[in-house]
Amino acid sequence: MRQGAWAKFWETVRGVFQGSFDFGERAVAVLRKEAFEENDTFLLLCFADLIGIPVPTSYYSIELLPYLAEELEGWEKRILERRSVVAEKFGKHDWCC
Repeated sequence: MRQGAWAKFWETVRGVFQGSFDFGERAVAVLRKEAFEENDTFLLLCFADLIGIPVPTSYYSIELLPYLAEELEGWEKRILERRSVVAEKFGKHDWCC
């Protein structure tokens, strides 16, 4: 019992250090990718009519255009290069039985 407790303790300590000191910067890359995806989703909801998807709220979201104008050109290129936005969003989750 005593040795099993020490093994569990050291496993926990190792996990804490791996999470705290991510030298490969994998966590930063994952967070950056998620931030870009969230930004793309927001812009898609606001300005989907720019790529041909009708959005009934575009009249109200046009007020955001001056603040987001710099990002729209790059966003439009990224969205049009994708095959399926829905497949990318749900492809990272395992929805199978």
